[in-house]
Amino acid sequence: MTTQTFAGSKAVLRRSALARRSLVEPSVRAAFSARVAAEGLRLALHLRPRAISAFHPVRDEPDTLALLEALAGAGFATALPVTVSRASPLTFRLWRPGEATIVGELNIPEPSPLSPAVEPDLLFIPLAAFDRRGHRIGFGAGHYDRTLAQLRARGPVCAVGVAFGVSEVEAAPDEPHDEPLDFILTENEWIDPRGAR
Repeated sequence: MTTQTFAGSKAVLRRSALARRSLVEPSVRAAFSARVAAEGLRLALHLRPRAISAFHPVRDEPDTLALLEALAGAGFATALPVTVSRASPLTFRLWRPGEATIVGELNIPEPSPLSPAVEPDLLFIPLAAFDRRGHRIGFGAGHYDRTLAQLRARGPVCAVGVAFGVSEVEAAPDEPHDEPLDFILTENEWIDPRGAR
């Protein structure tokens, strides 16, 4: 399959998954936010990472702000991703809920450039679609693939995709540069895809 075919297939799956995600009921969204906070804190207490990143939700993404609040309240260093450029890995800067943000390059809230940079070893990652092998479809820029490759080259990292169950697809097209997720957390499941690869 050519790169262009991969991209077209991913685009179709992305559009369909995002359309399904947009229909998720507010009550399901609220319950999932609480679940992400509880399960994410449990995982962090088990792994004891140096720093943890999550994402500031935009559009119809699952809300991870309660997770960040729970983690910060438990004494963990929490961070948000920062887009440096379209072709670069993400960087991460310390941030806690309640602190100011700025509008980043992709119109996503980011920490102040004065906030210290960190390298997270536990990441909660947004996605448009996923499959049970741990492959994700993001938004086409490849930021998280480049970022995970860079972080994993330096040491162990745990990457958790956060998604509603309606975002699941039978098979997400994957290429050699795609970095798989270690786990996927939905409103109903903890999916461990490592045995499915």
